[in-house]
Amino acid sequence: MRLIYTIWCIFWLLLIFLLLFPLVYICLQREQWKPYAHWLNRLWGKLFFAVAGIKIEIEQRYSLDPKQVYVFCANHFSYLDIAVMGVVLDNYFAFVGKHDVKNIPLFGYMFRKLHIQVNRESSQSRVGSLSKAIKTLAQGRSIVIYPEGGIRTKKPPQMHAFMDGAFKMAIQQQVPIVPVTLLNNYKILPDEGKLRLYRNPLRAVVHEPLSTLGLTQADTTTLKEKCFQIINETLREYHKS
Repeated sequence: MRLIYTIWCIFWLLLIFLLLFPLVYICLQREQWKPYAHWLNRLWGKLFFAVAGIKIEIEQRYSLDPKQVYVFCANHFSYLDIAVMGVVLDNYFAFVGKHDVKNIPLFGYMFRKLHIQVNRESSQSRVGSLSKAIKTLAQGRSIVIYPEGGIRTKKPPQMHAFMDGAFKMAIQQQVPIVPVTLLNNYKILPDEGKLRLYRNPLRAVVHEPLSTLGLTQADTTTLKEKCFQIINETLREYHKS
């Protein structure tokens, strides 16, 4: 039954994407139309989770301004995390994600046009992606980043240490950092073993923003550790319950 459910989910994930892609493609041809492409991607996620029968439970611990620019930082235990953020967040944002996705037919094209790619093995690519992210923030668009630098641990809720990039860009542009705790995506789509989807409620917590006003690059480590602690404590509370 688990295999049948997984095939069912993959079928609908691809079908919904293919049905929406012509509209997404059109919206990607002009910069001013890209917010509509973003909205269509969010619709894709919402329709998929509805068809898959996965209930979405989001705890908003702060009422975010959908027009405000933020740097969203989330833990990363599952490839499902990427699809989830479009359902969790109302803001118009760009991902900073692995360059490998450019090789995926159609999806790679969309990701390349709409988001920021980084090859974490290349220092030049990391510097370039940071520069693009800062420019994106300056243009009034939020950033979503997984500061662990990828799926780095097989033992949730234990996170890998955060990298500095997200916090440096937020301080430079003086925009708030918003910690986001993705509580159980790894239970729906584990990052190990055979590809299998499990029907569990999707649970996430959006925390109160951390202000960067008046901070300098010397405050990067303190800000990073504070964000890590907020997400880490929430994960541990969830796993104790």
